[in-house]
Amino acid sequence: MGVDEVGRGCIAGPVCAGVVVFNDKNLTDADLETYIDSKKIPEHKRDMIAAQIQKDHYFALGWATAEEIDELNIRQATLLAMSRAVIALHKQLLKKIDISKGTLLVDGRDIIPLLVPIFGELEQRAIIQGDKQVRQISAASIVAKVARDQLMKKMSVDYPQYGFEKHKGYGTEVHREAVEKYGVLSIHRKSFGGVKEFIT
Repeated sequence: MGVDEVGRGCIAGPVCAGVVVFNDKNLTDADLETYIDSKKIPEHKRDMIAAQIQKDHYFALGWATAEEIDELNIRQATLLAMSRAVIALHKQLLKKIDISKGTLLVDGRDIIPLLVPIFGELEQRAIIQGDKQVRQISAASIVAKVARDQLMKKMSVDYPQYGFEKHKGYGTEVHREAVEKYGVLSIHRKSFGGVKEFIT
């Protein structure tokens, strides 16, 4: 079982975590070769791979809002989103798999402390650059990346002048210029550079 997040470095929008448990019946070597770091896959191909992961395997998403990021800090909000994803998957699989008996492979330096009182037996292992090394983490990264990108595209409909469909909330020069010109939105992370300077 692998868990990863996307959107940590953005200045707008939530952080999204994905968790994936492979269904061995649907797992092929060819599939495994496509599960790589989500950032290295072209968008159109990533969308197709995410759909295939969702069809063939067990997955769930967890989110932490921009407000929670500002309140908690990005590290804690990321762990919160990850815990929400794992809890959601646990609820989905109650009658199929007891995930508390497994091992949770967590991308990054931290295990998820919020899960300890809930899943006392769940072994967690933090793996730095896990999305490049562990296929279940890579798959979780792909699912989360596609879900978050889709959300940011929807936000671009409401706020077309900010270009969310292009940069997905990352602090590009175009995005920062839009914040300076049009102001700070409720979905902006107000504790982040590129935003906080323009809060009036």
